[in-house]
Amino acid sequence: MQDEILLTPCREFPAEDTDSFASPNEEKWDFVLVSDIHEMGSEKEIKRKKFLDELSKKGFTIKKIEDTKLFYGVRAPQHIFWKYQCLLMNPNSRQQNSIAYHDVPVTTRIRIVHFILQNTVTSDLGKGMGITGVMFNLDLQEESCPRILGIGIPEKLHDLMKKKVFEAAFPLHKKEEIREILKKKWARWRVLFKEQPIEEIRCYFGEKVALYFAWLGWYTYLLIFAALAGLATVAAGATVFSSSQVSKEICDANNTIMCPLCDQNCSFWVLSDTCTYAKVTHMIDNEATVVFAMFMAIWATVFLELWKRERAYVATSWDLYGWDEEEEELALQLINNSQHEPRLYQHSYFRSTIVLILALLMIMVLIGIAHALVIYRAVAMALFTQSKVSLLSKHADIIAVMTGAVLHYITIVIMTKVRSHTVCLAGFLYGQRPLSSYPSVLQVNWHVALFLCDLEKPRTFSQRENNFTVKIFLFQFFTNFSSLIYIAFFLGRINGHPGHYVRIAGHWRLEECHPSGCITDLFIQMAVIMVLKQTISNIMEYLIPLISHQLRKKKKRPKKRSMMLGEEEEAEDPCKRQWLNNYELNEVNVFSLFNEYLEIVIQYSFTTIFVAAFPLAPLLALINNVIEIHMDAIKMMRLRRRMVPRKAKDIGIWLQVLEAIGILAVIGNGLVIAITSDFIPVQVYKYMYSPCMRENHTSMDCSTGYINNSLSVFHIQDFEPHTKVLPEFKGEQIKECRYRDYRNADDYTYTVQFWHIFAARLTFLILFEHVALCVKLIAAWYIPDVPQKVKNKILTEKHSNLRNELSTTEYSTEV
Repeated sequence: MQDEILLTPCREFPAEDTDSFASPNEEKWDFVLVSDIHEMGSEKEIKRKKFLDELSKKGFTIKKIEDTKLFYGVRAPQHIFWKYQCLLMNPNSRQQNSIAYHDVPVTTRIRIVHFILQNTVTSDLGKGMGITGVMFNLDLQEESCPRILGIGIPEKLHDLMKKKVFEAAFPLHKKEEIREILKKKWARWRVLFKEQPIEEIRCYFGEKVALYFAWLGWYTYLLIFAALAGLATVAAGATVFSSSQVSKEICDANNTIMCPLCDQNCSFWVLSDTCTYAKVTHMIDNEATVVFAMFMAIWATVFLELWKRERAYVATSWDLYGWDEEEEELALQLINNSQHEPRLYQHSYFRSTIVLILALLMIMVLIGIAHALVIYRAVAMALFTQSKVSLLSKHADIIAVMTGAVLHYITIVIMTKVRSHTVCLAGFLYGQRPLSSYPSVLQVNWHVALFLCDLEKPRTFSQRENNFTVKIFLFQFFTNFSSLIYIAFFLGRINGHPGHYVRIAGHWRLEECHPSGCITDLFIQMAVIMVLKQTISNIMEYLIPLISHQLRKKKKRPKKRSMMLGEEEEAEDPCKRQWLNNYELNEVNVFSLFNEYLEIVIQYSFTTIFVAAFPLAPLLALINNVIEIHMDAIKMMRLRRRMVPRKAKDIGIWLQVLEAIGILAVIGNGLVIAITSDFIPVQVYKYMYSPCMRENHTSMDCSTGYINNSLSVFHIQDFEPHTKVLPEFKGEQIKECRYRDYRNADDYTYTVQFWHIFAARLTFLILFEHVALCVKLIAAWYIPDVPQKVKNKILTEKHSNLRNELSTTEYSTEV
């Protein structure tokens, strides 16, 4: 075959036969299609030729280069971009400057070509019917494409990729000035603390990617203030590490005998053995934590409101306010096929109900996984406590918590991989990758996701993307937080009491809280998960694409043929090396950016929802994001093929997700302080039961005696029959032991103090949430979403356009 095939049929605009995009010294191509070398006359070879013929009918220029694969460079005719600008350009600008039609940004050009490639249909459909093969739009489901007179279902590019007719389709990373600027000022570790070149990112990757990095940079900047507040909270707690009255009482409780932690051959233990644990607990659980939780509720609101203002500046400077995604999609459909009919909106309450039920079932499965972790902790606690290894038996509770946290992290990784493959399926749905290119082990998950998406029948790509976003975020949220919710609100509260424990399968007791509270368990769980996610996960996220790229280069680069004596080396096509280098990069799909958004939004959830239990979360998030920005930049610029640029004027449905997380943060932190923390019980004791209330002791700490007051008495003769404990402890016969609860010593019913604390918890929760939500509403009102400068600029432009229109109308009337 010829090295280059120039296919330029008659056009509506003959003056534009010369493509102004290609310079005389360098060939520039919009897209590259890659195919295996098939046998002449084979079905795959015929299908490939028919697809390329369809492109040629639309005026595309196609160049073929043969190596170990077949590479087809594709360049669109200029009249396609003229139509695009004609349909979407402001009418006044169209009349004033027709030369502007040639100045199509590269990102727009790639986006248009990508759309046409994905919507070009092979000509089999139109044989004998005069159809050019572009009668079906992107969003039609398979059932909407019936067989016509036995001719067959039309095949688009993603169908051909599924059948291995084509292997890949991608735009090119080119050696241009803007790419060199990005590699120098953005995609390298040396510029870790430099400002991002957002305008250059937009010019190379499009508005959607640029908005992601602008949002991530803004979020990272405001995390500085949250991290400082978290450090201040920890510092305030460190000042009472050894001086807290509550922890002092635990450390001095050498004669307080606690009930055994297991049922079989476990001994009693002394409360003072947990002195260090108590000090750590009260370093986290103090009055400063309440202030920090309120601060983070306000911070989350201020962050979103300030981002809305920042986004308004960006949208104005990029001239995005008048842009409409639906209008652009309709324009592209008409450019591709002038006979296109829009797909109408559909809604079915029945389908919505089915989707809701299936989504709830999936959430129940995820909660069930959290229950499995609860069972593990209960069994591990029992086994470690009975272990003959002193280290395990002495620190059984801490080891059970930490190993449970590691298992939770492993669960998150596994479910995230399932989620990633499901998202890749979404890439297949939109023609990005063939389904057959994925392993079949997780096909069930893909089919469930596909089924849920198809049931809703979204009309546009953005609607389908939003549906995936909501579902997958919900699944990931419950995967990450189900276990944390159990530790925060149920651990130590549903386990019963000595003589009447709640057991798993009638055998293993549920865990108990430490006498100083459960908040340290939540602290350890969050710390382990965040540290592992931001070390191991990020290392793998960087190393896997790097190693994959190196392996692809080694595998797909052909060895040079040895030269014979006197033989001249054949000149290599200048495009060949560029196309091969791009082909060797890792694949991307339309949801590659989705994964980055999801990762950061889940991190934002950790940073806000349970931050009262882990004040260092903003600091860890800040460190992660500084690295994440440049790691993503390196992957996009050096390790992955160029993403198809997409236009956007905001971060889309992610903003609504962030606002929902802000509300959950208020509720979550209020519940942590009211239920998980010992803040409320200590305050009730101080102002109702402490010595300060009985006597006038101005010099006494009013929390004196709190620990003894918070421990109930149990008589060991009331143990369950199958409980076997060692009755002697340090040579003494034990008749009673203590446990954390507010129960009477005779019948083990709740005391009046328990109900006082319950009422105080409920009152605090209501007050905290109402105050925090009111402050959020005031902050949202006080900080306008759109700055006055932007509003005035838009107003002035509207006034100017109307005045020009009026002048044109009056002039036409006079003539």
